[in-house]
Amino acid sequence: MTTYPRARGQGGFALIDVIFVAGMIAVLCSIAIPRLLLAKQAAGSASALGSLRAINSGEITYAITCGSGFYAPDLVTLGTAPPGSSVSFIGGGLGNSTTVEKSGYVFQLAGTSFEGAPPTCNGLAGGAAAKGFKAGADPGDPTNPRFFSTNAGGLIYEDVVTLFALTPEYGAPPTGHPVTR
Repeated sequence: MTTYPRARGQGGFALIDVIFVAGMIAVLCSIAIPRLLLAKQAAGSASALGSLRAINSGEITYAITCGSGFYAPDLVTLGTAPPGSSVSFIGGGLGNSTTVEKSGYVFQLAGTSFEGAPPTCNGLAGGAAAKGFKAGADPGDPTNPRFFSTNAGGLIYEDVVTLFALTPEYGAPPTGHPVTR
């Protein structure tokens, strides 16, 4: 076995070099991670707005085509396709349960049953459909300060506290402001 002589000064990295590189990586991570978390929150908020717009659209379609002018009282009703169709009034997993977690937000929908409402085309009993509705999207992360709601008026509202309980089925909630983008 032949060994080759090493030139002087080629001993590899010194411990101080490794510590310096590790320190630089730590500094870069401390700068990047908070921005990454903010970007994640912004993406979740954009998804929540899109989902609330889909709920508004689904409710309008439901009222026009299936509910005889009345709205679905919950997400499960919107997620139920009428007989002869494989397409429900809302997709994206929003119609799977009465409360749905999606993109870091918790979605819920409520409508007060109206006694005079007729039965609907997707099996909702007479008197169960609603004259109006309200939907909310609350963040699952306590550090996210953006809460959203909407109702039969079609506008989406935003606040730094939950809006779902305060939002009426028609009209503006007592707190918050309309989202304009």
